[in-house]
Amino acid sequence: MGFVPTMGALHKGHLSLIELAKEHADEVVVSIYVNPEQFGPDEDYKEYPRQLEYDLDECERAGVSAVFTPGDDIMYGDEKYLSIKIDELNRYMDGGSRPGFFEGIVLVVNKFFNIIEPDVAAFGQKDIQQFRILTQMVEEFNHSVDLLMGPIIRANDGLALSSRNAYLNDQHRKIAPGLYRALQFVKKQIEGGAKNLEMVLNHQKAELEAKGFEIDYLNLFCFNRMAPVNETEPGMKYVLAGAVYLGETRLIDNIIIEL
Repeated sequence: MGFVPTMGALHKGHLSLIELAKEHADEVVVSIYVNPEQFGPDEDYKEYPRQLEYDLDECERAGVSAVFTPGDDIMYGDEKYLSIKIDELNRYMDGGSRPGFFEGIVLVVNKFFNIIEPDVAAFGQKDIQQFRILTQMVEEFNHSVDLLMGPIIRANDGLALSSRNAYLNDQHRKIAPGLYRALQFVKKQIEGGAKNLEMVLNHQKAELEAKGFEIDYLNLFCFNRMAPVNETEPGMKYVLAGAVYLGETRLIDNIIIEL
């Protein structure tokens, strides 16, 4: 049994994860559930795109065996007395910017694993901090699930596909691929042996800001601990990641670097 958890508004990125799960399982279940526990008080829970009928058609065309579309009453009931705490792995990146975000994800994915009991589950590299934290959850909570990480699916101009891209106006959509180009530039500098990583990153931050981006973070992180690093070492694995705002729309992207 394969499993692909989603919040709906399916795009080619989600469909690629369904295909990945099908390669490793006889049957694939997709969940469509906008999880309130991973949204902060001022975030876009109510505005998050919902298009269930379209999503169900996409799942059928993709050969999904079943779609799980629970309501809040099924997932959380009337009252909660227990919570999940995450140490260190959510201190930086999206966890540092969105308090409670990953606690909400771990909570709902833990519930999904208990309800669906999959053998494999597919997640996307775009949410790489989520993947790292869920890998730790599987290990520490003794889930018998193998996690698969699918590559980032991009538009022709390099923009990482996301349900939230629908929020971008025409002007912002034209400049949105600039985040990926900035990451590519920094990656090239790192692989070329650049000594002053901070200077390279600050240069790209300034370039993005000049184009109209508001920087949340843009940094190189240790893959294992998801913590920022100032120097690289041969044989290590890193995540070059950024989060930016264009207007009210928050975009994230990353590149994995192995030296």
